[in-house]
Amino acid sequence: MVGQRPLKPSILVRIQVPQPMNKKDFEKLVEQGIELIPKEFLTKLENVAIVIENEPSHEQLKKMKIGNGYLLLGLYEGVPQTKRGPHYGMVLPDKITIFQKPIEEIANSDEEIKQLVKNTVWHEIAHHFGSDEERVRKAERRKRDKT
Repeated sequence: MVGQRPLKPSILVRIQVPQPMNKKDFEKLVEQGIELIPKEFLTKLENVAIVIENEPSHEQLKKMKIGNGYLLLGLYEGVPQTKRGPHYGMVLPDKITIFQKPIEEIANSDEEIKQLVKNTVWHEIAHHFGSDEERVRKAERRKRDKT
C-alpha cells in the first residue's frame, strides 16, 4: 500500500507502508519470537498464555496509563514468578498479549514487523519472570548496544 502525504501544496511524498498481515502470518511471527527465547527460560515459563489481539482495549490503555500519541505493543497481565509464594495455585494463567495493529502501525517494513514482534515477545516474557519496566529497558539497551 502506498500512502501519499502532501508536504507543500505542489510536493507529494510517497511513503511505502507494509500491507497489514493476515492473522496466520502474524501468529507465525509470534511463534518464531517465542522460539528465539533461550531454552533455559522457555522451560521455566509457568501458567502463562500468549495471545494475539488486534489492538488493546480502552480498559487496558487506561490501566497502563497510555495517552494519546503512544502505542501499546504488548502487555503482561498476571503475577510474576518472583511474586508467587507458596500458596500460589488454582489461578487462571497469566496472559501475555501481543497487539498486531500497533506493531504494524509503527513498522516501516515486514522486516521491522518481525523485529518488533520478536522484541515485544521477549519484553513481555521478561515481565513474567519478574523484571520491572526499568530493568527490561536496561536489558534492551544492553542487547541493542551489543549488535
